[in-house]
Amino acid sequence: MILVNFKLYPETFGDGALKLAKIVKDVGDKYKIRTVVAVSALDAVRVIKETGIEVWLQNIDQYQNGKHSGWVSSLQALNLGIKGSLLNHSEHQFPKGTVLKILKNKPTDFEIACCVKSIGQAEKWVIRAKPDYILFEPPELIASDDSSVATKKPQSIQRLAKLCQNIPLIVGAGVKNKEDVKISLKMGAKAVCLSSAFVLSNDPRAVLEDIASGFSAII
Repeated sequence: MILVNFKLYPETFGDGALKLAKIVKDVGDKYKIRTVVAVSALDAVRVIKETGIEVWLQNIDQYQNGKHSGWVSSLQALNLGIKGSLLNHSEHQFPKGTVLKILKNKPTDFEIACCVKSIGQAEKWVIRAKPDYILFEPPELIASDDSSVATKKPQSIQRLAKLCQNIPLIVGAGVKNKEDVKISLKMGAKAVCLSSAFVLSNDPRAVLEDIASGFSAII
C-alpha cells in the first residue's frame, strides 16, 4: 500500500487535491497497488466522488455523535465513504488517553493508522492498543530532503516490524524513492507513506511511479 498524506500544503487545496488524487489513483491502477490519500476533511467527499480513490482523513476526534460541536466523527466519516484516518501524527498529537479512546470507539470498518515517533512509544502502549496499522515516522526525518528512516534507521524498521507482529507496519518520514521502498519492505514493512516528496514535486507522477516501482522490485 502507498499512503499519500496531503497535509495542508496549498498545492492540495480544492482542485489541487483532485489533480493529485487522480495521479495517485492512476499510478495505483497501473501498478496494481492499493493507494490511499489522506486529505483535508474539507476536500474528502469531493475527492471520493470525482476520483474514486480510497480516501482517509489526516486526523479523527474522540466523539462519534451528540453535543460535540466542531469535532470530526469517524462514524460520520465512514457514512460519507471515508475509509480511515491517520491518528496522533507528530504534527497533530493527542494525550495517550484520547488516542486509546478513539481506537476503542471507532467503527469496526473504519481503519486507523496510529503514528509512532519511536520504537519505545510503540512498544510501551501503541501496539497493545491494536490499531489497524502503525505508521513509523521519526519526526526529525519528516520532509527530509536527503534522508529517510529507511536509509538512516533500517534496523529500527526491522525491529519494529517484529514487535508489531500481526499489525501491518507503514514506514514514512523522508520516503521519496524506490530505494526507500525496497529497504522498508525488506525490513518487514507492508506499506510506505509519503507527503512533501510527492505534493511539492515538479513532477509528482514521476515521483510516485518511482515509489511504485520499488514494490515491483521486491515482488
